[in-house]
Amino acid sequence: MKRTWINAAGIFAFLMVTMVFAGDSYALKKRMVFGGGPAGGTFQVVANAIQVYKPVKEIENFSVRAQSSGGSVENLRKVNSGRMQFGVCYSGHVYLGRNGMMKNDTNKYEDVMAVAYLYGAPAQLVVRADSGIKSVKDLEGKKVGVGNAGSGAFANCELFFTHMGVWEKIERNAMGYNDAAAAFGNNQLDAFWLFTAFPSGAVIMAAQTNDIAMVDLNADAEASGFYKKYPYFAKLAIPAGTYKGVETDVPSFQDSTLMVANSKVPEEVVYELLSVIFTPEGLKHMVAQKKTFKEMSIENGAKGIVTPMHPGAEKFWKEKGVLK
Repeated sequence: MKRTWINAAGIFAFLMVTMVFAGDSYALKKRMVFGGGPAGGTFQVVANAIQVYKPVKEIENFSVRAQSSGGSVENLRKVNSGRMQFGVCYSGHVYLGRNGMMKNDTNKYEDVMAVAYLYGAPAQLVVRADSGIKSVKDLEGKKVGVGNAGSGAFANCELFFTHMGVWEKIERNAMGYNDAAAAFGNNQLDAFWLFTAFPSGAVIMAAQTNDIAMVDLNADAEASGFYKKYPYFAKLAIPAGTYKGVETDVPSFQDSTLMVANSKVPEEVVYELLSVIFTPEGLKHMVAQKKTFKEMSIENGAKGIVTPMHPGAEKFWKEKGVLK
């Protein structure tokens, strides 16, 4: 009886030790929530592409789970609070948020740190070819799709349109790109705004049902002093032929789309994630998900970043010679 009890106690102790170590091993596999964006948007493609990449799934110490969201502004707030560990944000929103300059929001989002440049996000304003709308000021009294509430597209539309003095003079419709393109096709909108990489599937869809034109936003920005007030925006042009019926270059401006992380995410986690994604194979995988990601590269790693970088990212980009 005594020997049986000792054997049983030994087995029990062994099982307990095994469970503790198994628990520790499981605990090490921490879940990192990666904030993307609304359906149909490039932000969500970023998050999904990283989640499904096999070498990311094979990382031993943590897993990545893509989570849809309203977009840049929502990601900024949730990454700052720690409800998301990673996310996609516009460089401008990280800058404004860090300095307490967000619209109707003086909070300082200082726990959001830059990790890597992903791609440029240009402003695009789609109208009908025969609408006569040549400037943002011509939108007065019109029905305009302004992006999802809480998204970077919405926030940047409000920023620019307010700067131009038309935000309060239009009939605003907050909706995602695909919904806006459908409403535009059904004559429920006179115009719709995007702040995303081109070519956009939503604009391609709109061009199939209507003859479209795109407004020269750079002309409005230059004439109004927009660049002086918001220096993180850069000029660019949407090339002729990007969309059906738009046969000339369309000048516009862009913000930089960044991967960001909460400041409390361990340095080694950020470093390892970058080490897996920013390889020839990882970058090839990203481009296979969407051609927009062809801008992702070692050389562009710190492009468009005007705010503090996460220590794990600093270590990675210094090793790659991008940072000194």
